[in-house]
Amino acid sequence: MSSLGVQLHIQDHHVIMDNGILQVTLSNPDGIVTGIQYNGIDNVLEVLDEEANRGYWDLVWSETGSTGTTGTFDPIIGTKLTVIVESEEQVEISFTREWNHEDKNVPLNIDKRFVMLRNSSGFYSYAIYEHLKEWPPFNLPQTRIVFKLSKEKFQYMAIADNRQRNMPLPDDRSPERSQILNSEFPEALLLVNPIEPQYKGEVDDKYQYSCENQNLRVHGWICMDPHVGFWQITPSDEFRSGGPLKQNLTSHVGPYCLAMMTEVQSWPYEFPASNDFPPSKQRGNVSGRICVRDSFVSDDHILSHRAYVGLAPPGDVGSWQRDCKGYQFWTRAGENGYYSIKNIREGNYNLYAWVPGFIGDYRYGLTINITPGCDIDLGGLVYEPPRDGPTLWEIGFPDRTASGFYVPDPSLEYINKLYVNHPDRFRQWGLWERYAELYPNEDLVYTIGTSDYTKDWFFAQVTRKKDDGTYQGTTWKIKFQLDNVSQTKIYKLRLALATANIAELQIRINDSKAEPPLFTTGVIGHDNTICRHGIHGLYWLYTIDVPGTLLVKGDNAVFLTQAVSTSPFVGIMYDYIRLEAPSSSTSA
Repeated sequence: MSSLGVQLHIQDHHVIMDNGILQVTLSNPDGIVTGIQYNGIDNVLEVLDEEANRGYWDLVWSETGSTGTTGTFDPIIGTKLTVIVESEEQVEISFTREWNHEDKNVPLNIDKRFVMLRNSSGFYSYAIYEHLKEWPPFNLPQTRIVFKLSKEKFQYMAIADNRQRNMPLPDDRSPERSQILNSEFPEALLLVNPIEPQYKGEVDDKYQYSCENQNLRVHGWICMDPHVGFWQITPSDEFRSGGPLKQNLTSHVGPYCLAMMTEVQSWPYEFPASNDFPPSKQRGNVSGRICVRDSFVSDDHILSHRAYVGLAPPGDVGSWQRDCKGYQFWTRAGENGYYSIKNIREGNYNLYAWVPGFIGDYRYGLTINITPGCDIDLGGLVYEPPRDGPTLWEIGFPDRTASGFYVPDPSLEYINKLYVNHPDRFRQWGLWERYAELYPNEDLVYTIGTSDYTKDWFFAQVTRKKDDGTYQGTTWKIKFQLDNVSQTKIYKLRLALATANIAELQIRINDSKAEPPLFTTGVIGHDNTICRHGIHGLYWLYTIDVPGTLLVKGDNAVFLTQAVSTSPFVGIMYDYIRLEAPSSSTSA
C-alpha cells in the first residue's frame, strides 16, 4: 500500500491521476482513458489501438419513432475538462459536452466523471446525462463504458465461479481465421484457423457470455505474468433497465470489458462530488413480508421463499420488465417471506413482486413515496396468483425461464468448450437446429402422465428448415385424458411464456385444423433469446377460456402452433402450462 497522496497532472493533451499504486491517463479534453499503469505493466490497455479506442464511454441513439436497437454510434468526446476535487485523499475530474440546436449529436448535456482515491488499486467512473424538457425527444437503446485490454497480457476471462476460461485472440475473429455462421447475426463466428490450434472448431459469440442483471456484479480478465486482474465491479444494478432478470453483455474476446467500474461493499458511496449522486442519508428503505394465497395448493398462506421483490417506477402489473427510464431496486425475500430493500433513491415507486413456483405478477396497490431517511414497513402483503379451479395437469415449473425443459447437446460443429456439461448448456450455438434432427418428420407430442418435461419437452418451439432452404412453423401436441367433462362449464388454460421472438402462438383443442383457432397471441416479442443463447426474455402470461363443449370424456389434445416461419430464430420458450377444471367441477 502506498503512503503517497493522490496527484493530478494536467498536460496540453492528457491528464494523469496517480496515487502511487495506479496511474490513469486520459485525453484532454476528450475524456478517453488512454493508459492504465499498474504493477509493472506500463499500460494494461491495448497500445496497438488508437488512443481514442482504448477506454471510453459511448452510446447509441436514434430519432424518436425509430424501432430496434440500432442507431447512431456516439463515442462521447468531451470538450471541456474541469477539476471537481483535488486533494491528497481524492481527485475527481469532469469531462463535459454541452448540446446546442446546431449539433448533430444526441440532445444531451453529458458529464463524464473519473475519481481516484488514496491507497486504492482501482478508479471510479460515472456519468450524468441531462435532457431538458424543451429539447427534442430521442431513443437511447444503449450506453456503456468499455475497456479494451492488452491482448498479449490478458487472455483468461472470468465472469462467474463456473464461467471462466482461456479465450481466443481478437485476431482469431478476422475473416482469414473465422467464418460467419449466420448473416443475420454476424457476431457469432466459427473459428476455422485460430492462432492457437486448441480453439479450432469452436464458436465465439459475445452473447454466450451475457449475464442477468442480478448476477452482474464482477467480471474481468487475468494476466498471468505479472499476476494482475482487471475487474469491473458493479455495486448496484439500480441504473439498469428491465429488472433483475434482464441479460446484459459482460466481458468477451477483445479482450473487452463492458460495464460500470465500482465496488460493492460500501455502496452507496459518500465521495462522489456531484449533487446528482445521492449518498445513503438521502435515500430510504422499505421492508415487509409477502406470502401467497392459493386455496387449491394450501388452506394456509404459503411462505414466498426467495420471492423477487422490487421498487420500480409506477405502472401496470409487470410493467417493470419493460421500463427503461427509471431506477429499480430489487431484492430476494428470505425463507419466511421477509424482505428489506435499502438505499432507494428519492421518488415515487410501485412495489412489484413475483414468486418462483407461482404464475403471474404482484403489484402493491398504493404508490410509495421515498423521502431522505425514510424507513417504511409495509407489513404483511398477500399475493393471490391467477387461479379458477383445481389443476388437471401441468407442464414445467413456473420460474419465468425454460431452464427446466430439455436442452440438447450441441452439434459437434458448433461447440464452446466452456458450456460442455455446464448448467448453462443452453448457451451453445445452433441448438435450435437440433429440433429438426430430433423430430425429423413429426412435431413434438407430449403425453400427460407418461412424458417427462425435463426429457420430452424441447426448450424452444422453433421453426423447421425445409429442403428448399425455407422454414415452416411447428405444431406441438399435448395429449391428456379426462374422466368426466362439465360441458356447460369453462376450463382455464394458463400459458406462461419465458420469451417470444416475432412469434404467433395459436391454440386449438382436439382439432389441429380448426379455423379460427380458439386463441392466438398475435405476433409478439422481439427478444432474440433463441439466437443469443438465453433461456428467458420478457415474460408473457395468457389465460385461455376453454369451453367444456370442446372437450370429451377420454382422450383429448391441445395443439400449440407457432405460425411465423420467417427465419430459424423466430419462436417461443415456454415457462409453464396448466389446465384447470372449473372450480365446482368433478373432472379428473
